[in-house]
Amino acid sequence: MVGTGYVGLVTGTCFANTGNDVVCLDVDPEKIKVLEEGGCPIYESGLPELLAKNIEADRLTFTLDKEAAYQTAEVIFICVGTPTGEDGSADLQYVLAAARDVGAVIKALGPEQKPKIVVVKSTVPVGTTHKVRDAIREIVGPDVPFAVADNPEFLKEGAAVRDFNYPDRVILGVDDEETGVVLRQLYEPFVRSGNPIMVMDVLSAEMVKYASNNFLATKISYINEMAALCEAYGADVERVRRGMSADPRIGGKFLYPGLGYGGSCFPKDTRACIAMGEAKGVSTPLSQAVNDVNVMQRTRFFAKICSQFGEDLQGLKLAFWGIAFKPNTDDIREAPAITLMECCQRAGATCVAFDPVASENCARQHPGLCALVGNMYEAVEGADAVVVSTDWDEFKSPDFARMKSLMRTPVVFDGRNLYSTATARSQGLIVHSVGRQPVNV
Repeated sequence: MVGTGYVGLVTGTCFANTGNDVVCLDVDPEKIKVLEEGGCPIYESGLPELLAKNIEADRLTFTLDKEAAYQTAEVIFICVGTPTGEDGSADLQYVLAAARDVGAVIKALGPEQKPKIVVVKSTVPVGTTHKVRDAIREIVGPDVPFAVADNPEFLKEGAAVRDFNYPDRVILGVDDEETGVVLRQLYEPFVRSGNPIMVMDVLSAEMVKYASNNFLATKISYINEMAALCEAYGADVERVRRGMSADPRIGGKFLYPGLGYGGSCFPKDTRACIAMGEAKGVSTPLSQAVNDVNVMQRTRFFAKICSQFGEDLQGLKLAFWGIAFKPNTDDIREAPAITLMECCQRAGATCVAFDPVASENCARQHPGLCALVGNMYEAVEGADAVVVSTDWDEFKSPDFARMKSLMRTPVVFDGRNLYSTATARSQGLIVHSVGRQPVNV
């Protein structure tokens, strides 16, 4: 596994757990040290236990030594980051650097070696796997054998181990039948229940990942746009959503109104689709609209705060319940809470926040953005309002009497629609939510 980030670590650990010998390679000495000492550098349910089990069984090891890792590997998975560049396209420098490193080792081993399979696991624009092939071929020359493949990941943060062990489908993009056979055998233990392994051409496999994430992002932006219409006309988006979801052609997954999508995948992949279109002269107005609606959703929600207090928030204390972009993860990349706190801070407010696991990341990545406290009730003490920005379970049924007694005013900006209108009224709360009329007591 080239890279011990979210994808590489989960993939490597789960492969080790089915009996494979896995070496995880990284360039970060601190991360490798943490792993070698039995720690887990990311928050992911079930992963620390699997790490410990497979390290103890000597099936999972970690190294900084590229040459040693590549020499013995039969299959090499490139799982490095592909951050968004300034123009919205995916930055491929880390993927291609890994390819060149692999090529140098393959060249040194010579033409008599068993051909290695280099699998691009990172999310990459269509055509990247062949760029990896060409980068390696340029180094090794025409006579040294190797193969490339694309194997996109479909892991949900917070449920990645479960998703890997019980995949809806496995997508394998290959250029030759033999590579497909090897990779199919590697994934067979994970599809015993009958879910498909789909072997296809490389370009289509790369596109499956982007098309899937872009579609899910579209569902989220769509229901948020409908929520704005519901607010304008007095409809209740929760009732609308349930009515829509009863249609099996539509379904209910990813059709929840809120603060918009965040994290490492949907924002980056939607913008990458736009950039891929621009590169080939293909108009992608729907993808552009999905991105625009998502950005606008946070502006709309901040406007609710201003509608309650005015545009000048000087002297106000706002509590945030949740920092992570979604529950069961410590990932704060493009998290709505971060955007909203930045808006509130610029308007003069003081922000205080609590998150069960993401506070450390917030302190490191956004120093000075907010005061971080150790529990949800400490956050609301003396607050003029609380913003529910992540739907962690512990926020769903709080002690409302305790919350109100601690707050200066009982105002809730419910960005995740956790509290029903009836609950808001019975508890004496002023609640602004998404796609529903505000409750003013």
